[in-house]
Amino acid sequence: MSRNHQRGTHKAKSRTPLTLIGAGFLATAAAATTVNLASAGESAHPVGKADHAVFVQGNELDGNSIHVFKRGDDGKLTAAGEYASGGKGGDQIDAPTDSLASQGSLVYDDRSGTLLAVNAGSGTVTSFRAQGQKLTDRQVVDSGGEFPSSIAVSGDIAYVMNAGGEGSVQGFRITKQGLTPLRGSYRSLGLDNEDVPLFSSSPGEVEFTPDGRNLVVTTKSNNTVEVFPMKHNGLPAVAEPVVNKSAGGVPFAVTFDKAGRVLVAEAEKSTVSTYKVRRDGTLKVIQEPLANGQETLCWLERAGDFFFGGNTGNATVTGYRMDKRGRLALTNDVGVATPPSADSQGVIDLAVTADDSFVYVQNAVSGTVDGFRVGENGALTKVTTATGLPAFAESGMEGIAAV
Repeated sequence: MSRNHQRGTHKAKSRTPLTLIGAGFLATAAAATTVNLASAGESAHPVGKADHAVFVQGNELDGNSIHVFKRGDDGKLTAAGEYASGGKGGDQIDAPTDSLASQGSLVYDDRSGTLLAVNAGSGTVTSFRAQGQKLTDRQVVDSGGEFPSSIAVSGDIAYVMNAGGEGSVQGFRITKQGLTPLRGSYRSLGLDNEDVPLFSSSPGEVEFTPDGRNLVVTTKSNNTVEVFPMKHNGLPAVAEPVVNKSAGGVPFAVTFDKAGRVLVAEAEKSTVSTYKVRRDGTLKVIQEPLANGQETLCWLERAGDFFFGGNTGNATVTGYRMDKRGRLALTNDVGVATPPSADSQGVIDLAVTADDSFVYVQNAVSGTVDGFRVGENGALTKVTTATGLPAFAESGMEGIAAV
């Protein structure tokens, strides 16, 4: 899922664990920097088996990059190239393992065949046309705020969450020429951060509800899940978000079940809460926080009837299943779908393939990505480990997408 203007300024970090917390103008000119890497006549096409890919955002401070891997039918990853994003990575203050402290900083839009990446250190967003393992037609635009760290897409509309300063969301239209700022879409989150935020006070993720009628944002230290009801034209219907108190402490990642209920991962006690999103933007608690017994659950993604969460504190992945009534439960008694290993330290962001067959997990401290096959009962079987990625030190990789 970051900009002080880490445009050259980096603050030293204390390795403060996340668990101690109870736990940002629309640039109409948008200075769209265009770099054509392929002929403009090429267009997005349906993904075939030979085109399967996994994209990993390096988030390097001196020049952000996208690392591309070919994904075999067996889920194994093979390095297939590296592309400069045209911006700089970022590093939030005191972030313990995850420099952007967010989910959704790298997003693939299947409808348009577009890959979207944040450049937190330069306050920009990059779009690529993705064709298999090849990225072309790079476009770079201003994010509309400070330290962009998360992106949400619904139809041809994308919203970028800016974590720095007051925090904000800014809308864009996805076009063949990249992202075009959506006039009148900017909304403040009313936070009080520096341009490069403290990781614990930055918002965690922006995401659309599956029907596109609401835009959801989590704020960690405020302990809120904030909702912008949306108009049909892609603009928020309200000047300020509808603020809902989080059922659990330090809400971070957002995902949805097949019925459109929203699940929120909460880092304070490694819990997940389930809500119904009402049409007015208020949330109704469907299930109170479910603990997984692990440390610092921040990331959460759906794979069919299962959900998988990344616990960065003890480098594990938790599996969940949901029944037809919307009741969530752990897939096993101990809450661990994957035990830690020496090559899998610092679990952060996750990505799930479109067919729900494979889950890919970033290990920030190790600089690796693990791939797992999802079994019929939700069990995960490791099938691959990709190495040599930017490991967390001064900063580190964050953001992963699977095609």
